[in-house]
Amino acid sequence: MIAIVFLLVLVGMMVAMSFMGIGPGNLLIGEVLLLVGLFLLFFGAGIYIGAALGVLGLIIGFSFSDRPFWTFIGQTVWNPSSSFVLVAVPLFLLMGEILLRAGLSDRLYKALNVWLDRLPGGLLHTNIAASGVFSAISGSSVATAATMGSVALPFFKGTRYNPKMVLGSLAAGGALGNLIPPGITFIIYGLITETSVGALYLAAVGPSILVVVLFVLVILWKAKTDAPHVDPATPRIPLSVKLRSLVDLAPTAILILIVLGTIYGGLATATESAALGVIGAIVFAAIEGRLSFKMLNDSAEATARNTALIGLILFGAYVLNYVFVGLGVPQALAKLVGEMPLPPWAVMLLIIGFYLALGTFMEGFSMVITTIPVIFPVVVALGYDPVWFGVIVTMLVEIALISPPDGTVLYVLQGMRRDGGPITDVFSGVIPFFLVYILGVLILMWFPQLALWLPSVVQ
Repeated sequence: MIAIVFLLVLVGMMVAMSFMGIGPGNLLIGEVLLLVGLFLLFFGAGIYIGAALGVLGLIIGFSFSDRPFWTFIGQTVWNPSSSFVLVAVPLFLLMGEILLRAGLSDRLYKALNVWLDRLPGGLLHTNIAASGVFSAISGSSVATAATMGSVALPFFKGTRYNPKMVLGSLAAGGALGNLIPPGITFIIYGLITETSVGALYLAAVGPSILVVVLFVLVILWKAKTDAPHVDPATPRIPLSVKLRSLVDLAPTAILILIVLGTIYGGLATATESAALGVIGAIVFAAIEGRLSFKMLNDSAEATARNTALIGLILFGAYVLNYVFVGLGVPQALAKLVGEMPLPPWAVMLLIIGFYLALGTFMEGFSMVITTIPVIFPVVVALGYDPVWFGVIVTMLVEIALISPPDGTVLYVLQGMRRDGGPITDVFSGVIPFFLVYILGVLILMWFPQLALWLPSVVQ
């Protein structure tokens, strides 16, 4: 409902400005009205996102284009599918699948818990820390949430932890999957906007730390103010045991060094570092004695399914985007925004509100592919840095993934529960983290150097 109201308000603003002689003409308003109407119809009917985007592009093209746009569709789809940068996506997914089946994620969680058990809300901090570390090698929020959920939930059986906070912290940790480099969303954003993926990864470091700190503060606050979240007294773990547990962190640390070190050091592109990460994951699986043809086959099948899902969405969105660019919609919207009697920061708040509303019913990855070609020229026209905006968009995508009622990560965690609890537990548990994540976006908006300082120093 929030998203529908927001879209209708935007259309109403366009119509009003058109009557006042500001912004786009009647043709663009007709295109937008048709798009919004079909958008709501298709998604309300539950049509698959990839098909919905492609069909929307065809309908808009046949309705408004005076050129034979269909003769260029093949080339339009081929260009992104043959991009070298895009190859990194299935490689990062494959690396995460191998690590999950090799049992390294379980060792990571146990080792971090040894060090964090004495903190108020100890296991909840472990959820955030383990998810953050795993995000640095998986690049996917859904993969991070699924992996950490399968590992962490058994640890909470028979404890005094509130299930809502347990699920909320796991959802929040999963939301770090795309924000912490090497997030897949940055690769897609860089591909669409021709922005350096390496610069985006550098810019994400500061905001990633900010979001993790906000999540930790939420857990500390809940542990101090709500008795059921306080850990029962447990004996202190000897330092010698803690030091031995560092061995279990070594494989993950080495993989992070391989993936991010080669990117930041200028030794490899994101695609090449992803390939090195897959090789490293296979080596560690062999060391663990988990390497087998069946394990590799299962990992490849899971990766192929997820890659096909992403590919279909990408191709459908590119058809829609090609038609929109041919009709001049991005240029007209940029002109519309430029003529609005609002300062740039107010327009940016509108864009952020649009993404928050869209995230209540649309999957985050689809949001990026569908909206960036239209929104990006507007943001550049306002004078904002493309790298900074890439981090903002990624954070908004992560918020969408934990936004009730349609957040993908929330349903992934609900599917892993064995206690038969309602999904409203997940919804209510994630709300505190959802709110502080929005706070993180606002902080980054007012202090853009949190993202831009590191790229300016390194590059």
